[in-house]
Amino acid sequence: MSVEFIGFVANSNASETIVRQGPVLDPHYIETVAKAHEHAGFDRALLAFHSTTPDALQIAQHVLTITKNLKVMIAQRPGFTAPTLLARQLATLDQLYGGRVSLHVITGGNAIELRQDGNTLDDKDERYARTSEFLDVVRLEWTSEKPFNYSGKYYTVENGFSQVKPLQKGGIYTFVGGGSDAAIEVSGKHADTFALWGESYAQVRDVTARVRAAAAKHGRPSPRFSLSVRPILADTEEKAWQKAEAILDRATALQDQTGYRRPNHATEGAKRLLAAADQGARIDKRLWTEIAKLTGANSNTTALVGTPEQVAEVFADYYDLGVSHFLIRGFDPLPDAIDYGRELIPLTRKLIAERDQQRGIAAE
Repeated sequence: MSVEFIGFVANSNASETIVRQGPVLDPHYIETVAKAHEHAGFDRALLAFHSTTPDALQIAQHVLTITKNLKVMIAQRPGFTAPTLLARQLATLDQLYGGRVSLHVITGGNAIELRQDGNTLDDKDERYARTSEFLDVVRLEWTSEKPFNYSGKYYTVENGFSQVKPLQKGGIYTFVGGGSDAAIEVSGKHADTFALWGESYAQVRDVTARVRAAAAKHGRPSPRFSLSVRPILADTEEKAWQKAEAILDRATALQDQTGYRRPNHATEGAKRLLAAADQGARIDKRLWTEIAKLTGANSNTTALVGTPEQVAEVFADYYDLGVSHFLIRGFDPLPDAIDYGRELIPLTRKLIAERDQQRGIAAE
């Protein structure tokens, strides 16, 4: 099973520990970070979606233009763009840029934020039902060789058809995330990869088993699995933990300025991270939960703390649990991405290849 590293290209330089100084949309920063990811050996980069931020589709096109091999993972929310239109937009990009496009489906757990885009479905299960229909139509638009009809509760299409198909055979690679039972059901039906946040070994075993069962119900092979986490690295373990504590101190001091504060509403995914945090600041070998606890797990906020060799070992442990994609970003995004490429990414690839080879020899 091949392993993949996914980075994160933000629209400007900001994080839990960095107060944005420049414009909301900083083209120079986007270009610098995208090129840094490509040179560091990342396979693809996430372009995030929020009801108030610049459009991820257009940012993705810019990233694809200024890179040669880096793939993009474009986050989109069903319900705000017609599925036929989004399918053609993504297929067009995929054709223009050599099959380097993937879709990250985010249904959204915060009804208040979703209303900023005009959402009218406050019930989360109903939003996931809409997501499932949305992806039905998207897939038909990508694959149907003749006009199709679709009649659902949320979408109706008559004689739908797209002249442009994705370069990727069978449709664009699709990630689906979410922590609720409804999210797992949708992922079992539609996901090529199910996206987890940085959870404990026990939580990963639980979620992956549930997703596999949901896929089997729909007669599909199991999706692959992605884990999102924030590596904190140093040349010794002691220095790495000191660095983590400094990050926590700075994030705490800057909460009012950065906006990374505990929200009024926690998504199911956030609740899972907070449940891990309730077990302690350090889980398993080196999963650190303090930033998740501070911010209410408002995004992927758990970290792996240690030397590059130690963190690579934990990635290999997650790989043994079925995780093949690692979505990583730092609290100082640009230098951290460069740093990950220097040691963490090659060390992890090497260690996992060695484990795969050992299994092959054992099997013989």
